[in-house]
Amino acid sequence: MYPALVYLNGDYLPPEKAQVSAFDRGFVFADGVYEVIPVYGRRLFRLPQHLARLDNSLGGIRLANPLSAQQWQALCARLIDATDSDDQSIYLQVTRGPAPRDHAFPAATKPTVFAYAQPLKYPAAEQLASGVAAISVTDIRWSRCDIKAIALLPNVLLRQQATEQGAAEAILVRDGNVTEGSASNIFLVVNGTLVTPPKGPYILPGVTRDLIVELAHAHGVACVERDVRKSELAGATELMLSSSTKELLPITRLDGQAVGNGRPGPLHARLHALYQDYKRDFRAGKVG
Repeated sequence: MYPALVYLNGDYLPPEKAQVSAFDRGFVFADGVYEVIPVYGRRLFRLPQHLARLDNSLGGIRLANPLSAQQWQALCARLIDATDSDDQSIYLQVTRGPAPRDHAFPAATKPTVFAYAQPLKYPAAEQLASGVAAISVTDIRWSRCDIKAIALLPNVLLRQQATEQGAAEAILVRDGNVTEGSASNIFLVVNGTLVTPPKGPYILPGVTRDLIVELAHAHGVACVERDVRKSELAGATELMLSSSTKELLPITRLDGQAVGNGRPGPLHARLHALYQDYKRDFRAGKVG
């Protein structure tokens, strides 16, 4: 389902009226970045962190941010008001804009800014109750995965590989180390400790990932950020994935084998509850 309203280069339009040049570098080269921001109770969730990540992505491709933080917030507010749901997700995209096709940056171009909101689709209750399946695959992406680039074809191919094997996610492995999922960050439980790969060029710095780590530390859950070898996945008692739209989902089968006892584990239950408590406080204006 398409949204009722989109933003494109200063205009708010029905989606069928939104048009960009066929020579837009986002279309020709995937020369652009994006961001996804959850909305709870019609409030933008962790907006400063999401805009900081957008800034980092734009800096990574050497493109100046076309809007100020206040302008982004106002843009999002207009889209939220036009969407018939209290809980939403907002998609923001910035490309280098239209220019004659040439690999080198054009001397002067106006960035294309595109955004829309849509009702937030939560994971199915069955996925929370029973967990999801995942596969482990070789990470075939580029070397700047910390940039939230629109060039997602490798991620698409890896997720499709998982889908064709009846799995919800692909866990990516590079040089024997776990990096992340095709569209998520990864957590595992080893000897009672929550473990997640550290930030770096091969991992997108997930805003939800960071909140899970914050909540763990704040509530006395042992948590470390370190390199994770692929061999550790088989011995983990719990596996989980996190993202802005999926929040925190248990992975109960990996490569056709049960993870732990094949059911969502106690640490997932605790962290999921802490996350929901945080969201409830956010809706009530108790946390920013």
